[in-house]
Amino acid sequence: MTNPKSSIPFGYDVVNRQSKDFLFLQLQDLPYFRAFLRAIESSYYQDLPMPAPIYDVGCGDGHFASLTFDNKLDVGLDPWHGPIHEAQKLGAYKSLVEADGAQTPFSSNHFSSGFSNSVLEHIPHIDDVLKETARVLKPNAPFYFCVPNTRYFSELSISKILGKPYENWFRKISRVSHADEPDVWEQRLERAGFKLERWWHYFSPSAMRVLEWGHYFGLPSVVARVLTGKWIISRTKWNLALTESYVKKYSSPDPIENGTFTFYIARKRP
Repeated sequence: MTNPKSSIPFGYDVVNRQSKDFLFLQLQDLPYFRAFLRAIESSYYQDLPMPAPIYDVGCGDGHFASLTFDNKLDVGLDPWHGPIHEAQKLGAYKSLVEADGAQTPFSSNHFSSGFSNSVLEHIPHIDDVLKETARVLKPNAPFYFCVPNTRYFSELSISKILGKPYENWFRKISRVSHADEPDVWEQRLERAGFKLERWWHYFSPSAMRVLEWGHYFGLPSVVARVLTGKWIISRTKWNLALTESYVKKYSSPDPIENGTFTFYIARKRP
């Protein structure tokens, strides 16, 4: 297993990753504490090889895919009825399937590439989902995913004061079942039929604390969502200028050794 630390990840082009203003695009639709993390992750996919047909494990409402990719993805899968019907409206997928990631209707060796963006950490039966994902991918197909690691909890500002009770509370509100280091994920991948090729940490501890407090300061966005169906009422540049200026300094996609999230490149074994 390779640890690139602060190096540029494999297949990751500095120029191409800046071809879109992902930060502003995400801020237009999401609370800032989700938007600046998703902007970083969107940039990672811009120069990664993703041959079709492409499989998105846990597509949710399709918002991430609609902003990240210029072309429609082949299949998005999600177990939740509401979000997947929202995804239909955005048109980011050729096909959408409502099913559990551990029990899919696809034939074996069907997809040429797959990814799962900030989803696997929420799945209690993760081993079953990884095994099923490996089954439906072709031999040697790449599988990309990102998840929080142990510093997602250890770097929380209030954890340093309140300790484990606050960590458990934050785990509950963020619905994170797995915040592990690469050696744990490597073992899971190996059991499922993957080989881990590369990984890097990103999202600094200070950025993590901005995300942490965003869960509380983002309450107005929750109210707006309930009343209007939208997180952001005014999507204009002037309305978002101060927010964009504030989170921009925390939005670097560069790998960092003590990052609180980890991006993984795995490949199905032949």
